[in-house]
Parts: sequence; C-alpha cells; structure tokens
Amino acid sequence: MNFHLAILALAACTSHAFAPSSTVDSSVAASALFASTDGDDNSNLDDRRSFVGKAATSAAAMAAASVTTNGVLVPPQAAEAAASKMWTKVELPFEDTLYDIDFESETHGYLVGARGAFAETTDGGKTWEPRSFSNLDAEEEVTYRFQILSFKNGEGWVLGKPTLMLHTKDSGRSWERIPLSPKLPGEPTAVVSLGPNQAEMITSTGAIYTTDNAGRNWKAQVKETIDATLNRISSSGVSGASYFTGSIINQVRDDLGAYLAVSSRGNFFLTWEPGQEFWIPHNRGTPRRIQNMGFVEGDIKKGLWMTLNGGKLLISPNEPDLTRDAFDFQEADIKTGGYGITDVAWRNDKEVWAVGGSNTMYVSKDGGKKFAFDKSANDYPGNLYNVKFFPQFGNAGWALGSNGMLLRYTG
Repeated sequence: MNFHLAILALAACTSHAFAPSSTVDSSVAASALFASTDGDDNSNLDDRRSFVGKAATSAAAMAAASVTTNGVLVPPQAAEAAASKMWTKVELPFEDTLYDIDFESETHGYLVGARGAFAETTDGGKTWEPRSFSNLDAEEEVTYRFQILSFKNGEGWVLGKPTLMLHTKDSGRSWERIPLSPKLPGEPTAVVSLGPNQAEMITSTGAIYTTDNAGRNWKAQVKETIDATLNRISSSGVSGASYFTGSIINQVRDDLGAYLAVSSRGNFFLTWEPGQEFWIPHNRGTPRRIQNMGFVEGDIKKGLWMTLNGGKLLISPNEPDLTRDAFDFQEADIKTGGYGITDVAWRNDKEVWAVGGSNTMYVSKDGGKKFAFDKSANDYPGNLYNVKFFPQFGNAGWALGSNGMLLRYTG
C-alpha cells in the first residue's frame, strides 16, 4: 500500500497547477530526483542510494501536499479542481496596476491606477472606457499614480502621487485641481468624500483634516502628529514606538470616522476615533512584521484584522478595548503557502475574502475562522492589492491588482 502511495505521489510531481496551500517547490523536487553520475562505482552506488532516498522523501512530501478524503489520497490538482471560482475577470483598456475603485450609483463608477490610469463605467462595471483629466496634459498625466478615489452623491475626490488632489461636483464630467499647502505635515495619503463640498484627508504623519468648502480651507482634527505624540508620552511601553521617526502606512477609515494606521516599519499600530486629541499606539503582539490592517465589516467596534509576513491573518474579537496596549488577536485557519495577504474584506458577517501575492484568493464562510482557496485568478500573473464590496449597491464586489487585473464578484 505504501509503495502504491509513493508511485501516486511521484506521478503527481508532473502536475503544474494546484492551490498555493499545497505548494511544493518544483525546482527542489527536481534537484532531489536527479543525482550526478560522475565519479567511480562507489560514487554511483551512493548516487543511486541517494536517488532512492530522495525520491521517497519527495513522494512523502507530495503525499503530504495531497488531500485525504474519506481515507483516499487525492492529488493536489484534484483539490484545486474542488476549489471555488466566484470571480470573473473584466477586460480593461490598459494593463497598469490598479489601486482603487468607487461608485456613485449602482451603474456609474470609476477606477484609478498607475501611469495615470483612469477609467469610467456606466453599466455597473461590465465595460470600462479610458478617461483623462482635462486640466492635466497627456505627458503630465502619465507621470501620476492615482491611488485613492472617493465618491458620494455625485461629488468625488482623487488623490495621486506626486502629490495631486482633484475634485468634481458633477459626477466626474469636470475636475478641478485643489492646491495643497507645502507646509502640510507629511504627504496626503487618503481622502474621503463626506457630502457637498465636504471631505476628510489624512497625511503620512497622522494629521487629519476636514473641509466644508471644497478644499479651500482645511481644519485639523488631531492636535499633534503621531511622532510628536509618541515621543512626548514615551510610547507607554509600546515596542518600537519610543523615539519614533518616520511615517505611517496603510491608513484606513471605518464608516463612522475612526482610523487605523501601521507604522512604516510594521512593528506597531495606532488607532484614532473622532473626538480624541491624539492617536493611541498599540503593540502588535507578535514578532512578525505587520503587512496590513483593517476593520471587521468596516466598523472598529466589530473588531480589527491584521496580516503578517508569511501569509498570517489575525482577527480580534468584537468590541476591542482601544485603550489597551495590546489586543487579543486570534489566528485564522488560512493556508497561503507563504504568499503574503495584502487585503481582507467582509461581504457580510459570515462571508470574508482575502487576497494576496501571486493573485491568490481565499474565502471564509464562518466569519473569518477558516478559509478555503478560490482559483478565480489562478491563470493570471501578478498580484492582487485590494478587495472591496459595496453594500449600498447590491453588495457588488471587486478585486484589483497588477497588470490591469480587475475581478468582479459573481458568487
């Protein structure tokens, strides 16, 4: 029986496509199966013995990579065949990296990306047409990386790098360039449309501003920048926060205005809620570097999620105590094969999606406790960076990535 299992596992070595959770490095397997034939007879004998031993090891590795169902060994390609495929690729007029997507209605929306990528849809995202900003010439536009897009009731904002802010009051038919003060602490990293002439902006130093006159004036919401706060209070025991210099990354805002940010070194994170004068630092509670963080169902009161180097995903319980230095995160059961997780989004309280490197996708149907592989993007090269759902527009879902990768949720 063991011999037959070894033969089956060796045969599986010829397979090329299977879920990352079962990945075995083919180059390592190949080097294990082909020994040198140079040298004397003893060397050849050793090589043959080495070949047999390494072949058995390779067989065991492949057997471990396979899935056992009712006592029957299933090859990894069969496991992949059983994976879900709940997203469909949408063709775009360019192949640049995509960073953000937003809709002002169920049918009308925009997406933005690298090299001035800007496109519009009027049929709910089935087709997209390239667009340009009339106040930017073609040579100038291609130098920008548009990273943030936000719409509400026909009023929209776009944020790009090098620092550029654009604003529309007529659903994107015309745009104006918003001047920003060179004395602004840090670079603008996100902007959220809040209504007529209203928006909120955050910078790389944690400064938060609001405007109620379409960006002509901005009012500070936080008394001091993050580095000033941390150095003043000596971080209250938060590892890596003392004498902090640098910036924050991955700033994200929940539906009610609370913020979450990660230090640029990934060694601690911070939270802020409306009405607070300062940011509050928190320990990461793990030696691994934080890659990204966000809110459970877009609400800080429902918990936080955290991704770490090595493809780890942690989720906190409901109603986290934001005054504590550390949170009680629980590790999710997700087999990524080492691929990093770049973003996580809740479609509802039970269905959760995670995306990451090499266009990997995972779905949970139990609120984030256990994830299964989804093969929707398996056949395309690149990485996925962003996954979003729009409950206000039929819970439409979108995943964005490199090489013009846009996936639409089909269920």
